[in-house]
Amino acid sequence: MKLAPRHYGILLTGLITAILHISLYSDFGYLDWIVVNGFGTLALLGAYFLPIPYFQQRHRSVFWALAGYIVLTILLWIVFGDKTFHLATTSAIGYYAKIAEMSLLAFLWSDRQM
Repeated sequence: MKLAPRHYGILLTGLITAILHISLYSDFGYLDWIVVNGFGTLALLGAYFLPIPYFQQRHRSVFWALAGYIVLTILLWIVFGDKTFHLATTSAIGYYAKIAEMSLLAFLWSDRQM
C-alpha cells in the first residue's frame, strides 16, 4: 500500500488518540475501559495498515470497524465521560482525545472506497 497524505493523517491522529488513552494508565489502571480503548485503537490501526493478507482482503470491513469504534468511543465519552475542563488534568485529556478522534474520522472519510 502506497501511503498518501491522508494515510499519514490517519496514522498520526490514530496514534495520538491511542497515546492519550493509554497515558491514563497511571490514573485508572490497565483494566479500565479508557486505557483498553487505546490498545483497541492501535490494533485496528494495525489491521488497517499492516500487510496482513487476511485484513487487506477485508479492508472495507476494517475501515468500517475502525470508524465505528471511534464513533462509539465519542458517544461513550458523551454519555459517561468527565466533561469538566481543567487544564492539565485527566478531564482535559478527554477533550484532546475527542479532537484527535474527530480528525481521525475526517481522514478516514477521505480514504473511504466507494
